[in-house]
Amino acid sequence: MNIPIVCIAGPTAAGKSASMQALAAQWPIEIINVDSATIYRGMDIGTAKPSAEERKLIPHHLLDIRDPVESYSAAAFHDDALRLIGEIYARGRIPVLCGGTMLYYKALREGLDDLPRADPQLRAQIDARAKELGWPALHRELAAVDPPTAARLAPNDSQRIQRALEIFGLTGTPMSRLLEKRPARQGEGPRYLTISLEPSDRLALHDRIRRRYEAMIEQGLVEEVALLHSRPDLHPGLPSVRCVGYRQLWDYLDGTTELDEAIERAIAATRQLAKRQLTWLRSTPDRMVVDCLADDAAGQVLHLASRVWRSLK
Repeated sequence: MNIPIVCIAGPTAAGKSASMQALAAQWPIEIINVDSATIYRGMDIGTAKPSAEERKLIPHHLLDIRDPVESYSAAAFHDDALRLIGEIYARGRIPVLCGGTMLYYKALREGLDDLPRADPQLRAQIDARAKELGWPALHRELAAVDPPTAARLAPNDSQRIQRALEIFGLTGTPMSRLLEKRPARQGEGPRYLTISLEPSDRLALHDRIRRRYEAMIEQGLVEEVALLHSRPDLHPGLPSVRCVGYRQLWDYLDGTTELDEAIERAIAATRQLAKRQLTWLRSTPDRMVVDCLADDAAGQVLHLASRVWRSLK
């Protein structure tokens, strides 16, 4: 399994889809999506999911694999991605990882942490307390028992605060301490080579993000979220509803904000997401950087990936 796997990574709106189309025009690739939002059925516009026509041209994996009421984890992605890599190579084709969920990349590159599995009962208790006290209060509780973890989380980062408190509740040990004890990765596996699409001008990326989200609104994103909002089994505590660009419109449909305000909040949250993605990428060893704002960005990605794949022949 000591084979090179090309990863096309980058912040939201960096142009990853255009790069994939350039690769598919020259090489027999199949895409393994590295995205914690496109896994959900019925969430198409706001996740910039590839169209049916695009999927006919390029095989995509790990799209539409969960209902929005269900959850998915980095551990599940790790297992699914490794299985797909083997299956794609067995068909004589080339797997390419593409997406912006950096935790999934981390799970593949570094292996899985030896952390306890999710406990639905304890999570429900944490959610109930958050509903009563608010996530900032639970963030302060986390800071009292696990300062390093709390320091890197925003006070409203409900998903990660919940997980850190869950781990402490199950083990009595801070998550940060458990991660420090993680054993080194053993054995051979795929070599992950990251081509990172990064902006040379942060403000230009911000403009791209605004224009893309406004285009999503015109394409019917509010109506897409309204269909989800009408389901009695969906609520803001679910990872699907907490996706950036969705949770802000959910608040609008709840009547707590005006539409214009919800759109501005969604754009601001997307820019913050891009900032976090870039922070992750800059810590990735041996990444190959392409300016996502360059006119020939897709061509540069093709050139770098082709250098890797020619060695397979």
